[in-house]
Amino acid sequence: MLDPEKYEEVKKIFTAYLESKGLRKTAERYAILEEIYSRTGHFDVEELYAGMKERGVQVSRATVYNTLDLLVEHHLVSKHQFGRNLAQYEKSYGYRQHDHVICTECHKVVEFCDPRIHGIQTMVGELLNFHILHHSLNLYGVCGDCRAKAARTITE
Repeated sequence: MLDPEKYEEVKKIFTAYLESKGLRKTAERYAILEEIYSRTGHFDVEELYAGMKERGVQVSRATVYNTLDLLVEHHLVSKHQFGRNLAQYEKSYGYRQHDHVICTECHKVVEFCDPRIHGIQTMVGELLNFHILHHSLNLYGVCGDCRAKAARTITE
């Protein structure tokens, strides 16, 4: 669901970024931004493109890809490679740092936040004299649903 205040803030930041790069401020780019900030969770390019087409938004795949690249470059969207050849994206401006657990069977992604990780990040930065900007932690395993499905298959 779209948070109108957050969207207006992100839109202003994106507009300033486009102006600073001398890029056009097109209705398609803003429609993509709005679609992304209306979503929850992770999505791939095809899901984003299909969702926009479903709502009657006329946009090309190339524009979706190019706009996503701009949004990732300016840290308004995060791009992830969760062990597959398919990139996943999520909105990132104004959202808390979190990490991911990924099922290697069904590819379900679950987000989690543990403040101890932030403490480790701070300690390592101080210890090694680094100003840590961000981190990425992905844990891979088999989810409970897939383990249960495998157990049912064995007993059948």
